Amino acid sequence: MKQDCNADQNQLTGFWFVLPALLFMAAFIGYPIVYNLILSFQDVGVMTLNNPVKEWVGYRNYLQLLGDPLLKTVLANTFYYTIACIVLQFSIGFALALLFNRSFRLAKSIRSLIMIAWLMPVTITGLIFKFIFSTNGGLINEFLLGLHWLSKPIEWLLQPSTAIWALIITNTWIGIPFNMILLITGLSTIPREVYESASIDGASPWQQFIHVTAPLLKPAIEAVLILGFIYTFKVFDLVYVMTKGGPVNATEVLSTFSYRLSFTEFSFSKGAAVANILFIVLFMVSLGYLRLIREEEGM
Repeated sequence: MKQDCNADQNQLTGFWFVLPALLFMAAFIGYPIVYNLILSFQDVGVMTLNNPVKEWVGYRNYLQLLGDPLLKTVLANTFYYTIACIVLQFSIGFALALLFNRSFRLAKSIRSLIMIAWLMPVTITGLIFKFIFSTNGGLINEFLLGLHWLSKPIEWLLQPSTAIWALIITNTWIGIPFNMILLITGLSTIPREVYESASIDGASPWQQFIHVTAPLLKPAIEAVLILGFIYTFKVFDLVYVMTKGGPVNATEVLSTFSYRLSFTEFSFSKGAAVANILFIVLFMVSLGYLRLIREEEGM
């Protein structure tokens, strides 16, 4: 009886500790999500924003968006940008993690310098790369022209075929340190004795990577890929600073499309609907990741 009373008292104490966090999440995360969901089912524009009663239109905004070819372009851009960034930054980050996991002179210093790319504000990085990719006086064009590999400057940010890749390269440069540091952390948890045993058994470096490193690093790899997908899929600031979704919607992604509908065209309800589509995709990815973690913990 006394143990039950102590358990209830501990649960009550725990609840009071958790309560501030729950109130914070309800006010600053839960309320905007619910309000945005309601807004997407209404017809709210610049003329009706201050009306006390908003017209309820049900799924009309979603149906209009699904019938708009631009949404398909935006979705294709978002997934193309995300997958290309994930593949590049994970591959390069993994290679650097394997390199800097070894002990050699200046390894820690170089690793710290690489982290600067991730620590810089995204808007600053976007402005720097906007200059690097600029047509006149840009670093890349000047370099290629100096080598006589180009006869005239390339309009990297003004052509649909190159603008999206300028964004992908910039975001990859930002994401490499994040991938590298998480994978190095995962590599540091693998006991050296496992590699020594594999070496004694005659395993080659490639066999050690396939049968030791990759399986034991699987949780870290999953975390890097999922977090990288979420971070990349909801990109806004980098695209807005470098291209603003242009040229000709070639770099328009869900977040910038939602912003344009809401604050350029003042169609707040359609902008909210696009934001909800973005939220649903990320929510499904997060649920999949949580399920994956539970399955691994249950093994």
